[in-house]
Amino acid sequence: MKKIIIIVVLGLLVFVSGCKVGPDFVKPEYQSPAEFRYDSITTDTVVNLRWWEIYNDKTLDTLIRIALAENKNVLIAAARIEAARAAVGYTRADQFPTVNVLAGVGGGNYAGGGNIANPQSGNWFAYPELVWEIDFWGKYRRSTESARADLLATEYGRRTVQLGLISAVASTYFQYLDDISKWNISKQTVESRDSALSIIQARYNWGVVSELELNQAQIQRAIAAVTVPVYRRYVAFDQSALSILLGRNPDTIVADADLFNVQVNTDIPTGIPSQLLERRPDILEAQAAYESQNAKIGVAVAMRFPSISLTALLGAASPDLQYLTSTGLAWSVGGSLLSPLFQFGKNKRRVEIERYNTEAALLNYESSVLQALKDVEDALITITTLKEELIAQKERYDAAINAEMLSMQRYDRGVTSYLEVVESQRYAFEAQLSYSQTNRDLLTSYIQLYKALGGGWISEQEEQAAQQAATAP
Repeated sequence: MKKIIIIVVLGLLVFVSGCKVGPDFVKPEYQSPAEFRYDSITTDTVVNLRWWEIYNDKTLDTLIRIALAENKNVLIAAARIEAARAAVGYTRADQFPTVNVLAGVGGGNYAGGGNIANPQSGNWFAYPELVWEIDFWGKYRRSTESARADLLATEYGRRTVQLGLISAVASTYFQYLDDISKWNISKQTVESRDSALSIIQARYNWGVVSELELNQAQIQRAIAAVTVPVYRRYVAFDQSALSILLGRNPDTIVADADLFNVQVNTDIPTGIPSQLLERRPDILEAQAAYESQNAKIGVAVAMRFPSISLTALLGAASPDLQYLTSTGLAWSVGGSLLSPLFQFGKNKRRVEIERYNTEAALLNYESSVLQALKDVEDALITITTLKEELIAQKERYDAAINAEMLSMQRYDRGVTSYLEVVESQRYAFEAQLSYSQTNRDLLTSYIQLYKALGGGWISEQEEQAAQQAATAP
């Protein structure tokens, strides 16, 4: 009979402890557009893109690999993942009984009541204690759900950091190439204007040209000379910024590539907008945060119901240590129920707080989706318009260089004034700098699209895992 009762009680405990109050998580649905407005390639997705092949630049490839391995923010994100993983185990342990070992000794001759003639007495005891708060309402299981979702969010958070790091390294690298290009343009322009100034100076010394023309030549030389230390300074700043992104002390970064020789080998296939919901890490992170917060509603609801705890003791006690093991076993089994009664709406308000927090988490998820769609659309239109802009800048560049040469020839022949030469030199210098900057902007816009789409494979191991999953039966 006792066995039957025990079996029934255990079965009831298992059945009841399988219940969980609070809403179960339902993946949010979001109606995204069928396609991107400015996309011409939808047959594939960026998931199948190797980012290191976009620019075919060995230096950039190496910089990104070092940054992913040594950047401090990435290492911080990795540490947070390990902390979240430990938190899952820590929270899950609350579902199971706690076993403690208690032992003690006491003695004295005072029994109370003012009688000090009592003989000396002692007390020795040792026993394990089991304490178990039965998870009737799923409080601890909901807490574990929340911890698991937090772990997932930190993993997506690390990927967000990685994508941001790749974008920052690439953008800074192209800024570095652009500043090197502008530095070289400035130095070449100074050399060219030094030659022109020498000729004008000689002509002025012979009384052929006026002092005004000499001053104009000196001004044009100085305008170019001013930019040389400026871009030299920018180059140093770029090297320091890249070094910090690599997780290293500021140092020299050697770039073998020339900005005008870096080419994007392929258009980035964007896929369809709905794929962003499964691919972009900040969206997945927001979804995991929503799931975590949703589980906290169940925790709050469970706290409105009674908590039942079981306590069991099994051990030995004796007035003398030598008889501790010879005395019979002492045991004790008990239960307790603790239920909130009057707390002036505190428990109800706790549930409301978690529900409103969950609503905010859902809205944050939807906001992340909207921002992701905007990022992709902005990147697509940026690439399209920058391609057109680069063509126009190249035409301007070629025309300005040719006009500068023709103006100098006309001036040498006495056909025009030196003012025309000054204007042509200014246009040519500005056209060269603008052409360099537009090249940089176009190269950077591709990496912004890569980031907006949620990236491709971060590592070769990730690529191999994806390929194995695709070919698995």
